[in-house]
Amino acid sequence: MIDAILNDFFWRALLGGLMVALVAGPLGCFVVWRRMAYFGDTLAHSALLGIALGTLFQANLNLSIALVCVALAVILMLLSRQQSLASDTMLGILSHSSLAIGLVVLGLMQDFRIDLTGYLFGDLLAINRRDLLWIALGGLLILGMLVFLWRGLLMITIHDELAAVEGHSTGWLRLALMLMLSLVIATAMKIVGVLLITALLIIPAAAARPVSGTPERMAITASLIGMLAVTLGLTLSWFLDTPAGPSVVVAAFGFFLILWLARARSVS
Repeated sequence: MIDAILNDFFWRALLGGLMVALVAGPLGCFVVWRRMAYFGDTLAHSALLGIALGTLFQANLNLSIALVCVALAVILMLLSRQQSLASDTMLGILSHSSLAIGLVVLGLMQDFRIDLTGYLFGDLLAINRRDLLWIALGGLLILGMLVFLWRGLLMITIHDELAAVEGHSTGWLRLALMLMLSLVIATAMKIVGVLLITALLIIPAAAARPVSGTPERMAITASLIGMLAVTLGLTLSWFLDTPAGPSVVVAAFGFFLILWLARARSVS
């Protein structure tokens, strides 16, 4: 049964998408709570630089993307301590610069011809067993870190100074959150692509907000909505012959509209 699933591209895509959605839900909640959507875009754009460097040095692309995202997260953490530039300005510079550098490096490699469509918009149906292994290992690592650091991450989200007073290392917690976002972006790139990764983080979390009374419930609901979006998006892609990654995001947006409209109607 397991071999049959792993040998069928549709079931591999579904399994990979579900694993990413499971992890992206709780992390997306922190992105929404802390208003870090632009930070997510910056890390997503840096993934293309990881592709370029991995191709240049003939290294594993999953590993090179993860390393570049982690490196950029550390750089952002260090730069955030200085006040000479506004944070959105700094993010904009690094976001577009890393994207441009990646494109230039790819353009200079005459011996390689890479179809960027799959990297930009996702290539969910091309997931192989190695990709599934990367997603599973990355997902387990992120989930373990989230469970271990959950209380501290909530505290710095609610009130940074109060978290420090209670003994939490706020700097290390912020760095851990950035590293987890880097890893989930590196693993999710195959699912929805560089341009749509942030959508998979924030749309399920935003959709879960009006129907969740506690942070824990919002995290679980966001994961469930993301997993439903993956299932529905892949099904639509199969029957309508539409791109898989964008179809997943459209499905997530559909759930967002339904839940927010239902909430608005109940309030009125």
